[in-house]
Amino acid sequence: MKKYFIYTAIITATVTSCNLDTQPMSEIVSDELLSNPNSIITVTNGNYAILKGDADGGGFYNNLYRASEYGTDNVTLSGTTTDDFFYMYNYKLVKTGGRVANIWSNGYKAIIGCNKVIELAKEGKDSTTDQLIGENYFLRAYSYFQLVNIFGRPYYQGKENLGVPIKINTDVNNLPPRSTVGQVYDQVISDLLKAETLMSDNTSHIRATKIAAQALLSRVYLYMGDNQKAIDYTNKVISSGERGLLPTNELGDYSKKTPEANNETILAFKYNKDGDYNHGWYTIGSMFANIQDVGWGEMYASQTYLDLIDQNTGDARRKFISPVYTLDNNGSKIPAVYYVDNNYKYWFGRLYEEGGKTKFKITKPNPTDPKTNITYTYDLLSEPGGPKGTLYYTYDENNVKTYVTKDYDMDKRNGYPKFYILKCSLQDGIPQLYSPVILRLAEMYLNRAEAYAKQGNVASALADINMIRQRAGISAYTSLPTGRNILDVVLDERRLELAFEGHRKFDIFRNGKTLNRRYPGTHLNGTSPFYEVKPDDKRVVLYLPESQIIAQPNLIQNPD
Repeated sequence: MKKYFIYTAIITATVTSCNLDTQPMSEIVSDELLSNPNSIITVTNGNYAILKGDADGGGFYNNLYRASEYGTDNVTLSGTTTDDFFYMYNYKLVKTGGRVANIWSNGYKAIIGCNKVIELAKEGKDSTTDQLIGENYFLRAYSYFQLVNIFGRPYYQGKENLGVPIKINTDVNNLPPRSTVGQVYDQVISDLLKAETLMSDNTSHIRATKIAAQALLSRVYLYMGDNQKAIDYTNKVISSGERGLLPTNELGDYSKKTPEANNETILAFKYNKDGDYNHGWYTIGSMFANIQDVGWGEMYASQTYLDLIDQNTGDARRKFISPVYTLDNNGSKIPAVYYVDNNYKYWFGRLYEEGGKTKFKITKPNPTDPKTNITYTYDLLSEPGGPKGTLYYTYDENNVKTYVTKDYDMDKRNGYPKFYILKCSLQDGIPQLYSPVILRLAEMYLNRAEAYAKQGNVASALADINMIRQRAGISAYTSLPTGRNILDVVLDERRLELAFEGHRKFDIFRNGKTLNRRYPGTHLNGTSPFYEVKPDDKRVVLYLPESQIIAQPNLIQNPD
């Protein structure tokens, strides 16, 4: 018991300490811990704990998620913040951010923990031990894959670009410099192939399994552009029959299910109310919604994401978005229209009837005297067309035809309507409890669709896309939409299906696409905002933590 307690204390200090270690690569666990066969389980559990993080926003994944998701076109922030995730959101990156340092530090602490098991545990002893060793190979591969994707350039831009240091031992004197992107990917593949051979269990949804290794290989090969191997590994996962897509009527409740009760989830980091939740204010979902008075509720679904998902009436994935409507004195919603102007500003107007016409009013600054306002009155007009059967429009004060959305008036923060995101909340009905999904079956169909698209196999790509569309309750494609290429169709479907799961940023930049952020949000505030981010922009990747550069001078910083 003493040995278990010692290790637990080390892990607790690793995960919860506010003082970042300057040399995480030199932190190892005691050799004594592996003298007891059960200690392999303890060390492995500790590695999961480091990657999962704690209830107050620390650890690897919690910060990795912010680095992956906040700088996308899926979200809009409604104000400024002193939290340094703001610099991930607006691409004005800093070298001293605590969240980035937390990703690096905890990523390498988990890697060192995995190295310890891999070094000292004996393969071939029994299937249980092999499974645990395989899990550590998987966790090491996962850590390196995530690290290289946020600190290194996309693979297609050059394998010789700098990635992250590869450390596959526990020698405290071994402080390696940055390896190339190609070398890190090679290490990831080597670890996953080894994990695949060692692991035989496919039952768990909250620990690494054989199909989890195969699923991650599918993603890794896709990121590398090795499309056939991406297809091959996707086929292994799908044909195994170990997982299945949720039915349409359950899709919108994905996050409400525990991972063990969700047969679509291949792997999730399990969070429990006891031990992983605290008060719920620093979980992933807390920025996206205030639920039962828990959560900041300051970052919402972007207008371009809403435009995309609203192209298809009845999309089950729309349930992940919860507009917060303003109510009148009787508790009823107030009919209104809204639109976004050419300066990426929201305007709302409440509807009323007058003289047999539907009208609305909007008060705007006087263009000739900004200190005063003018209230304009508009007629709401309609014409057939669009996914909902009717398009609404008006002629603005300059007699320009402007299309509007007919809905209800909404609660706003700093002028930004509250389109709450619920995809990371409400597990077991608890406001901000969520078990982050690392891999799920829907991604496998989309990985295969993208690989087929890049091979020029349009029919097979559409078939996989249609599996996802029909599950979402929307119509399948009978042919490639006019004027569109198959890769962009796939990427749109990936955006819809995998939104708010940490994929979009990588999907854009690894495919050489430009991120379009021309929509309302505080990312456009200040001087020289990023209206768009090109895939070769220096800010696509994060700076290495300055504390690591100081502690380990052989590390080369990403360029300014």
